[in-house]
Amino acid sequence: MNKEVYINLLKNEVVLALGCTEPIAIAYATAKAKEVLKEKVESIELNLSANIIKNALGVGIPGTDNIGIDIAAALGAIGGDADAGLEVLKNIRKDHVKDAKLMVESNKIKTKIKDISDKLYIEVICKSKNHMAMVIIKSCHDNIVRIELDEKILFDKINEENSCNENDMSKEITIEGIYNFAKTIDYEDIKFLLQGAIVNKKVSQEGLSGNYGLSIGKTINEDNELSLSNSIETKMISGTAAASDARMAGCSLPIMATAGSGNQGITATMPSVVLVEELGKSDEELARALAISNLVTIHLKSFIGRLSPLCGAGIAAATGSSAAIAYLLGGSLENIKCSIQNMIGNVSGMICDGANGTCALKIATGIGGAIQCAKLGMNKITPKVTDGIVNEDVEITIKNLGVLGNKAMNNTDNVILDIMLAQ
Repeated sequence: MNKEVYINLLKNEVVLALGCTEPIAIAYATAKAKEVLKEKVESIELNLSANIIKNALGVGIPGTDNIGIDIAAALGAIGGDADAGLEVLKNIRKDHVKDAKLMVESNKIKTKIKDISDKLYIEVICKSKNHMAMVIIKSCHDNIVRIELDEKILFDKINEENSCNENDMSKEITIEGIYNFAKTIDYEDIKFLLQGAIVNKKVSQEGLSGNYGLSIGKTINEDNELSLSNSIETKMISGTAAASDARMAGCSLPIMATAGSGNQGITATMPSVVLVEELGKSDEELARALAISNLVTIHLKSFIGRLSPLCGAGIAAATGSSAAIAYLLGGSLENIKCSIQNMIGNVSGMICDGANGTCALKIATGIGGAIQCAKLGMNKITPKVTDGIVNEDVEITIKNLGVLGNKAMNNTDNVILDIMLAQ
């Protein structure tokens, strides 16, 4: 396959984001509505898919000490910069936060579950004194498909197929193609991936030094009877989990996201960053490893779905990291395929119960599994075709994972959301 396909996927799907992408996408929509209104927003109505609500309920919002949907929507409408995309809240000031909290406390924001088949759907209706604006985001977190002002359509591509970055090419690539691309592509063509390593490492260091969320990464990094903080494995797990701790608690530093998720970007990046540092490998080797981890993540997510009952970070991105770990250990294509097969045979049942503090816990589990599965893969140990959903062809195994997430677990999200809303 043409190398440009792989490069374009990386450039489209590995992007900067500030905060958890679900509430940030809501803020992006309200910021765009504010831009259209050109007046102060006085009230907001949100019609959201169940998956968006599930993933936005319990996560910290950057620049505040608040969590959830309402504060994100209010901040976008008051101080959001729509031109900044998924960094929409990067210029938020203290007075914006104060006004946003007042809007929330005044019950000016109403949220409803939208009965719709799309798992990623955000419809915001913002009203000012004289006008009403509607913005709809669909399929991808930054994919605006309709804008209306006073019921007059200003922009419309709601019925267009493949209208966001998540396109069919991510399904058409293969593990063999990813491996060959990463091995042969000119270093200069993928050097941009190192920016993600720098950005995500900074958030990891923040998580290790501060007290964010459940402090999972920081705690794992401490010496105790079960682990030594100076072991490479502990550093890989704790460094990755710590970045998620910080991000989920509302850290104001940006993250390099992968396939629509900052946690996926963290999980696809940090294990390779740590391993390269520990093994004394070059920036070029890191860039090639990141190409593998990110592309494997993107490939798996194209079958699982942008939002899913399955944990994208703990399954897809951790699988990408397992493949990258095998590569950095000198693994062949066969070793990488074995590592991927092992991961799908291992962590495929990990659910996503929303974006929250336990994301870091799932990520720690996923990276622990990634290291183990890479070790097994380097010895060409892999499940047999009779072992569950694993097929002898890694591409069929990946498709089977997609079937599990999209068909077998159709009602899982609704059950999870019911439990969350009842608590």
